[in-house]
Amino acid sequence: MSDSDDDSASTQTSQSGLADITTQLRGNSTSRWGLYIIAVVITVAIWAFIDGVLLGYHFAETYWYSPVTAEPGARSLLPPVGITNEFGTGVWAHPLGTDHRGRDILARLVYGTRIAIQIGIVATGLGAVVGTIVGAVSGYYGGWVDDLLQRLVETFYAIPFIVLMIAIMSTFGRNLWIAIVGVSVITTPVFARLIRSEVLSVREEEYIEAAKAAGVRDRNIIRRHVIPNSLAPVLVQATLQVGVNILIVAALSFLGFGAQPPTPSWGAMLAQSRTYMLPNPWFSFWPGLAILVTVIGFNLIGDGLRDAFDPRLDD
Repeated sequence: MSDSDDDSASTQTSQSGLADITTQLRGNSTSRWGLYIIAVVITVAIWAFIDGVLLGYHFAETYWYSPVTAEPGARSLLPPVGITNEFGTGVWAHPLGTDHRGRDILARLVYGTRIAIQIGIVATGLGAVVGTIVGAVSGYYGGWVDDLLQRLVETFYAIPFIVLMIAIMSTFGRNLWIAIVGVSVITTPVFARLIRSEVLSVREEEYIEAAKAAGVRDRNIIRRHVIPNSLAPVLVQATLQVGVNILIVAALSFLGFGAQPPTPSWGAMLAQSRTYMLPNPWFSFWPGLAILVTVIGFNLIGDGLRDAFDPRLDD
């Protein structure tokens, strides 16, 4: 079989498999709810990126409220609409209330979505790509290559991720792209170990032996056969890992190592609300709820993918 025929067959098989998985996800009510949640969250994040990064909050400042500065005369720590606290009564102009500087909480929640989703998805994608390559090479070759790469992976596993992230951001700076690289670094070992375990079994299959006997190069075997047939658990882990990385981002922002003020982020909102937990608990409730719902959404999709990839669940 020629390389072009091999690629064509692999593409057709991948498309058929993707169609089957999509159908099963749609038929699973749990994963369907996850898809709805994440579709809304990602749509909001895209809008926040367009207006916040590309347009400099033009739409928010013109037609709504700026998420970074308070309106003149704005009242701080207002509760949600219809609720009264010692700072006043909630109004429809600020349906979720205001923060300690008088900024609209809903606006900051919306624009804080960008940080969580951008770091969560991009860092997970980078970690999955690098981890897949490392794990595939390690599992396929074995021997000293496997030993060397696995010792490196275990070294990163041995370091608490928060400590590693703080060290990276203290050394290279506290900005978005450093955070993305740092989170991807601590994510890479997860995927490396996962795909290595899959490759150890896949490399013993007859079609791998046949490819070797036919003189196919190792790199082509890994790219066309080993990795594609080991990806199922990686895709499941990737959706779950996005939720984990969003929690990591929130923790970093809470500690002051994430997005820097006045850029809105959910973790920073939680940190700013600590002083006002008793007089205005709603200040911390809304960003906590946003994190919870988003993480649950990705976990529901991950559960749906796991069910779709496991043929035993069809019985």
